Amino acid sequence: MKSLFVTLWLSLTATMSYAQSTQLHSLDSINQARQWASVGRLSFGQGSGFCTATLIDFDLVLTAAHCLYDAKTGKPFPTNSFEFQAGWRNGRAEAYRNIREARPDPDYRFDNTVSIERIKNDIALVRLDHAIKNPLIQPLSISTLPEAGQTVGVISYARGRMNAPSIQDTCVVTARQEGVLIMTCDVDYGASGSPVFIEGEDGVMIVSVVSAMAEMGGKKVSLGTSLLDAITQINARMSPTDELNDESMRRRNTGAKFVRP
Repeated sequence: MKSLFVTLWLSLTATMSYAQSTQLHSLDSINQARQWASVGRLSFGQGSGFCTATLIDFDLVLTAAHCLYDAKTGKPFPTNSFEFQAGWRNGRAEAYRNIREARPDPDYRFDNTVSIERIKNDIALVRLDHAIKNPLIQPLSISTLPEAGQTVGVISYARGRMNAPSIQDTCVVTARQEGVLIMTCDVDYGASGSPVFIEGEDGVMIVSVVSAMAEMGGKKVSLGTSLLDAITQINARMSPTDELNDESMRRRNTGAKFVRP
């Protein structure tokens, strides 16, 4: 990862002054948060911590793979220790679901180092025990990685702002290399798994998830990874579910609804 940072130093410093002028703001009101009800907290370790996660199918949630592991022991958390809290805000969620199955990218290997290999495979899917069939909580679509220089946004929960989602709707992809994005989005502990999104003709589309935070020249940057191929591979390894409907079956042909701009 050190060599990656050295390679990207010039492109990062070229946009950093712009990035620092864009700030996170909390989505405290119902109207502000309603569009993002599919984003929530994935609580783990019987409530000892959380990551950010996103509903991408009616019973399927996207997050970072390292969120499935106990950082102290390196072992996976028991499935029954997770809870997805969709649209969590000010002490309550729009929907609560336990977890039936949690599966990381098949090439992911947990450790506490930050490396290209770890980040580019840091993706996981979580199958809920019951589908969320609430018209106000619609799964978000998946799209391809943005190019360097493109504007993206991020929705996250994190340390110091765990009771409501925060949005930074203008940050910049400063570079991408080997499927890893370097972004100026402001993240902190708890933001792992946060959806990085763009807005287009088809609405909001997730283009990455936050894997790690780093520092360049005293400025924070965030690191994310590609989704399309990984989601297909992970979903193919997951157990089938009986809770199907026409819309869910349409998405399940590829594991989620994909949009390729």
